[in-house]
Amino acid sequence: MKPLAERTRPTTLDNFVGQKHLVGKGSILRNMLESGHLSSIILWGPPGVGKTTLAKIISNQLQRPFYVLSAVTSGVKDVREAIENAKKTRFFNTPSPILFIDEIHRFSKNQQDSLLGAVEEGVVTLIGATTENPSFEVISPLLSRCQVYVLQPLEPNDLMELWNRIISTDIIYKDRNFILKEDDALMRFAGGDARKFLNIIELVANSFNPEEEIVITNRNVTESLQQNPAHYDKNGEMHYDIISAFIKSIRGSDPDAAVYWLARMVEGGEDPKFIARRMLIAAAEDIGLANPNALLIATTCFEAINMIGWPESRIILSEAAIYLATSPKSNSAYLAIESAIAEVKNSGNLPVPLHLRNAPTKLMKELNYAKGYKYSHNYEGNFVEQEYLPKKILSKKFYIPQNNQQENKIKERTNRSIKNDI
Repeated sequence: MKPLAERTRPTTLDNFVGQKHLVGKGSILRNMLESGHLSSIILWGPPGVGKTTLAKIISNQLQRPFYVLSAVTSGVKDVREAIENAKKTRFFNTPSPILFIDEIHRFSKNQQDSLLGAVEEGVVTLIGATTENPSFEVISPLLSRCQVYVLQPLEPNDLMELWNRIISTDIIYKDRNFILKEDDALMRFAGGDARKFLNIIELVANSFNPEEEIVITNRNVTESLQQNPAHYDKNGEMHYDIISAFIKSIRGSDPDAAVYWLARMVEGGEDPKFIARRMLIAAAEDIGLANPNALLIATTCFEAINMIGWPESRIILSEAAIYLATSPKSNSAYLAIESAIAEVKNSGNLPVPLHLRNAPTKLMKELNYAKGYKYSHNYEGNFVEQEYLPKKILSKKFYIPQNNQQENKIKERTNRSIKNDI
């Protein structure tokens, strides 16, 4: 038997729940479909709001060939094969087939480039679905050829419409006795996501015997979710709990735990760019000057997954995560900027010392701007003792090297420079 989310998937616009601004009477997308004309579009919205369902309804209503690719599993070869198949099914002046690409934001630049010609020439009409801002994730030439439609999280009344449909029409649950005693937890955990809402109902219903009355309460919703360890909520509390465990494992120098939490995110469908961004932060905040190469590795990882795409990106993420976890750690750069910001807030806009000011004009030179400045490269060791902080905070220390091989070298070098100058 199909899961509840599949059994309740609507097949017409009239049965589609939510997004009235797009599919309601007189709305722009409905008018486009009723006229029989469809340009390439990108559907942008959070998970579970109907992007895939809407694409299928559009195809059914227009009665066009429908090709589906997932950016998670498809490569350039798959894109080219889909385009070739689309060419074979188009005759004379018939409307172009629809190519639906789920999670198009996960396509690399090369993969998106391979689409461009077919979209431009009208070989296919593209429908892309994305949870990420397309202006950041979709290449400009492709984006300029598509109309972007924004889908919103479902409102509680939309979810209640789904609830009423389940208990009255679902082939399995219409004959069961449901009581919605409390809905706070149900609505909170669903978070406007119809798929999540339906999965939670199915999860709770499965905890009752077939002959029992199914009572939905805040407690049994919470308990059912806690008892399902495979549950991964890309936008809710568990999303933040798992990325937190991942970063703390890197900080704690445990590569096995880091790879485990990474695997949880990969299997849960987390956006690889989100993971890579968090590793960039960890490289600067937790490893920092103990191993400056960590930031380069994390940056390269981020750039590489943009070029490679999914699923191979999981290997790049794994390599970077292990490298970061096994690197020496220092948060001296983090502590330095936090301390400096605190000082700025405390002491306000202190004047720049005259000898450090820029003096591009004669008047500025006459006002002693840049007067007395010592050019470090004119001195032995490229170092000269002079004041660089405002007078009021001359004695302040913001960067304090920590005890690791790299920063011990920094300490030794700066101490030697000061002694040589003296």
